[in-house]
Amino acid sequence: MSLQEKIKSELKVAMKAKDTAKTGAIRILIGEFQRQPEKELADATVIGIIKKLIKSERELIAAGGDGDQPYIDVLEGYLPQQASEEEIRNWIGENIDFSQFANKMQAMKPIMAHFGSSADGNIVKKVLQEL
Repeated sequence: MSLQEKIKSELKVAMKAKDTAKTGAIRILIGEFQRQPEKELADATVIGIIKKLIKSERELIAAGGDGDQPYIDVLEGYLPQQASEEEIRNWIGENIDFSQFANKMQAMKPIMAHFGSSADGNIVKKVLQEL
């Protein structure tokens, strides 16, 4: 079952449970799916859409607007388990040779290629700056 199908099936469950926060978040998410040119989306595309929605909601909160934290919590529930700062630091120590790069930030590409959507780019950047 793809992530998109899982989200659609959870809409019915949330509606039956009368969970308005989850129902609203899932409806917004499905609306974003329907804006895409293709109807069946890959999990990576779905994760990208979820991250975009979370980012825009956080920017709204940071700007002093009325953000919705339960909305963010529902969306984050569909993201894969994020790699911890310690896991990223350990992997960098074992696999990255900084002598191959002109500066440390050039190592972002192989690190993000390894972790994919399970690592937040801002955390990776922070770890690289601390090294």
